Amino acid sequence: MKCICDRSALFEALSATTAVTPTRTTKPVLECVRFTAEADHVVLTAYDQEVGLRCRVRQVEVTEPGETLVLGKRLLDIVRESADETMTFEAKDDILHIRGADSHFQIVGQNVREFPPVPDLEGEPQFSVPVGALREAVAQTVFAAARESTRYAINGVLWELKGKRLQLVATDGRRLAMSAAPVEKSSGEEEVRAIVPTKAVNLLSRLHLEADEPIEVRLSPNQVVMRTGTATISSVLVEGHFPKYDEVIPRDHDKLISLKTLELLSAVRRVALLASAESRGIRLNLTKGSLILSSRSPEQGEATVKLDVEYSGPNLDIGFNPEFVSDALKVCGETTTLELKETSKPGIIKSGPNFKYVVMPVNL
Repeated sequence: MKCICDRSALFEALSATTAVTPTRTTKPVLECVRFTAEADHVVLTAYDQEVGLRCRVRQVEVTEPGETLVLGKRLLDIVRESADETMTFEAKDDILHIRGADSHFQIVGQNVREFPPVPDLEGEPQFSVPVGALREAVAQTVFAAARESTRYAINGVLWELKGKRLQLVATDGRRLAMSAAPVEKSSGEEEVRAIVPTKAVNLLSRLHLEADEPIEVRLSPNQVVMRTGTATISSVLVEGHFPKYDEVIPRDHDKLISLKTLELLSAVRRVALLASAESRGIRLNLTKGSLILSSRSPEQGEATVKLDVEYSGPNLDIGFNPEFVSDALKVCGETTTLELKETSKPGIIKSGPNFKYVVMPVNL
């Protein structure tokens, strides 16, 4: 194998693929990236036996097709530190030679045949979605997924295909985030439902793809494969039954206020600076014409921020975890709608046509 690669393009692809390689594993071969030089491009492949990623680099000149298997993080470090515009790669006898204008590295590789096969998209995709819309939907939901929960089914993001709309839902039991993306092409199946691991959907933000580029998706009973012109993501699905989220979404909130997102986010962050470590909550006091955010810690002091709002209904006091509120506001558009009912009922944050976020109150 011998080829010349554009260093910048190769670095982008390596940054994504090495995000898949596990940091701790009993199988050292999984820490490697398969480097395959084909006629007019290079394919980098990583796999942790659950999530796989293939990245194609087309800014290359291949003089001798072939492949090698080398430690991913080590290869990434070498490419990152190089100052050359292009780098030459040549594999001989399981040794990868990397040459720059003034440098020469030799990396001991492993037997390519020991690398496990990575699933690919077989057959026709079930639907396709614009990359930009799917990325936005993922960003507006994935942060709410559970981490290391004993309820394994909520350690991922629920994907539901309903006609021309792909709905994403995530929850950790204390909050729930929903968003959606428009479906461009569909095989005609009435409904598709699957729980996709967070590691797989987070890869979308690492890939350098055009927002209007379509991403083709195929879901099988235990596998999802997503494919673009330059990358293919595959992943096993999360097993279990996702909670019936429709049942926890309040539908009778009568206290609605609209605010500029950045102003509300700033107020939440400032008030959270003096929130009690025990309650981990901030107080929202809604009165005629104003929303007052406050916190109090006996050991540290008090904080108060007042925002002017268009509201003329009854007063309401309610407490929320400031981190949960901030997480939602970070993915909102310019304006945010806050919907409340009473002190013991969940609050709802909405922004744009797709984002809806339900958060449980805390006792102050």
